[in-house]
Amino acid sequence: MKRLVAVLVLLGVFWAQTSALNTFVLREPGSNYVTGTMTIHNEEHVVDVHVRSGIYSSDTIFDYSRGYIATRLFSRNACFIMKIKKEYIPELREIGRLAFEKRTMKDVYSPNNVWTLFQTGSSVLGRLKDWILYGKHIEKLCSGLPLYQLTATEPQENTDGCASAGIPSILGINICEQLIATGS
Repeated sequence: MKRLVAVLVLLGVFWAQTSALNTFVLREPGSNYVTGTMTIHNEEHVVDVHVRSGIYSSDTIFDYSRGYIATRLFSRNACFIMKIKKEYIPELREIGRLAFEKRTMKDVYSPNNVWTLFQTGSSVLGRLKDWILYGKHIEKLCSGLPLYQLTATEPQENTDGCASAGIPSILGINICEQLIATGS
């Protein structure tokens, strides 16, 4: 059995590297309501994720060639952008391997979570210079929406102002509103 698992993992790594386009259907563990599809465009170094979960639905683009992630949260009608940092975000090959393992073995679950903060009122509308920096994939996802810059942070104790996005069962991105203390 261990040999079979090792062979499947090895095949998944090599297959994900050679195939130009891979699509995976993913579910959140313990939930029949959260479904997602993830498409890896190996030649463009882009991962396209669509999560459907009612008002918590989101679309996310991981553009490894530009070095940015953009998440469109439908409940907030906004786009959140973050620079890809290796300490928080798995490499393209790693995401492909985890998705392949999830599809073939059904019970693989990665506890990887990224906690981020954004500042309310600090949004901008995408300008030409933004789209040159972020690229056409993120422009297509976020055009016409307020853009918020995300900052990685520690896990939050109060998650009331947070929304979840990312890749179901592979990489969770928790987007939280940064609360400002008032001196009253």
